[in-house]
Amino acid sequence: MEKRPVKIMDTTLRDGQQSLIATRMKTEDMLPILGKMDSAGFYALEVWGGATFDACLRFLDEDPWERLRLIRKEVKNTKLQMLFRGQNILGYKQYPDDLVEAFVEKTLSNGIDVMRIFDALNDVRNLESSVNAVKKFGGEAQLCISYTLSDIHTTEYFVHLAKQLEDMGADSICIKDMAGLLLPQATFDLVKAIKANTSVPLQIHSHCTSGVAPVVYQRAVEAGADIIDTAMSPLGMGTSQPATEVMAAVFAGTPYDTGLDLNLLAEIAEHFKPLREKALETGLLDPKVLGVDIKTLQYQVPGGMLSNLVSQLKEQNAIDRFDEVLREIPKVRADLGYPPLVTPTSQIVGTQSVLNVIAGERYKIATNETKDLARGMYGKTPAPISDEIFEKLAGGMERITCRPADLVPPELEKAEAELGIYKTQPEDVLSYALFPQVAMDFFKKRQAKQFKVDPNLADTENKIYPI
Repeated sequence: MEKRPVKIMDTTLRDGQQSLIATRMKTEDMLPILGKMDSAGFYALEVWGGATFDACLRFLDEDPWERLRLIRKEVKNTKLQMLFRGQNILGYKQYPDDLVEAFVEKTLSNGIDVMRIFDALNDVRNLESSVNAVKKFGGEAQLCISYTLSDIHTTEYFVHLAKQLEDMGADSICIKDMAGLLLPQATFDLVKAIKANTSVPLQIHSHCTSGVAPVVYQRAVEAGADIIDTAMSPLGMGTSQPATEVMAAVFAGTPYDTGLDLNLLAEIAEHFKPLREKALETGLLDPKVLGVDIKTLQYQVPGGMLSNLVSQLKEQNAIDRFDEVLREIPKVRADLGYPPLVTPTSQIVGTQSVLNVIAGERYKIATNETKDLARGMYGKTPAPISDEIFEKLAGGMERITCRPADLVPPELEKAEAELGIYKTQPEDVLSYALFPQVAMDFFKKRQAKQFKVDPNLADTENKIYPI
């Protein structure tokens, strides 16, 4: 059989740590091992995007842009990849085109090579600005199929979507299975069909939440997939990706041999073991996320969404109603047009399901985000939302049929004006535009380290003096 080595993208520094330790890995934990990771022979390292940006500012007192620059300085031979939420950028709403373009430009100039771009509804209109910007500034655009299960989401649906993504200019396509819903035979059939109808590389991303992802990867590669996503074992498995060393061993000696050095991978894994142990000791890594949860297949709930539901119910002193909420989620998802459950739709559907159960009446209370989803402010849902549900949620409001971002005014100049003296680099404006309060808190702490404020002056004067 002809050799066809499978390529590996390692997600340890982004999705691995995001899935298991709530994105709390510090840059200082990454830097010492980057040289070995760079020499390991990975196709790419996923190091940025997703929740890492928010977490740097909110929890770690780090500048995410500086993290990216430091990583790029150490990783000289391997592509750096990030996860980008299309018109949602790295936030949770529709942002204007001027912000999308500026963010992409700075992302590429600071060191990212490949931008993995997805839309929670698979509405390709929400990918247009991102793809155009990536092409304009010389990056690689990987466009995603957000994978989910419903009567709407057939193989034909996904193949049609893949062809649309290729026509848009995708340099590669990723089947993004954020909830671990892919099963081996369905994967084999889907990969075969997409490869038969497109000509760009195909990458597979899944999670071990339901326990089947390693077998899914094997079947995907046998069907023609070119690249798989894995995480080093201390931050792999559970709700994370299959372990890098495991998958390298699975394919060793086969036509799909990765060519990776298992001894070097073992050295890299050793670096992350103390981080894992510390996270277990402090409770940051909950043993629950390391097990297999077959409810994933039943309710299609990603691991991160499950933990959010538990937190919300505990706050309401209603954790005993967890199973009710799980049963409600598929109903809400059907009412809202079968959106794939990924940021931000997973949060919207999950929160609305909790409210429905707690209130004792479905949609008696609806979040603004649920109303916006029903109206079309996040894009076109895979299936239409019935008039009955629309009236319950957004009665009297207008349905949106255009590309949602067409309704969002430019924000860059406004953000820069509001940021004022706290801007120390052009990227600060982008951080502030995405997360105004969180970024401003970070900038004030950063400035306090360099300057002191005259206590005799009102804070509103914003005057600073060097120490």
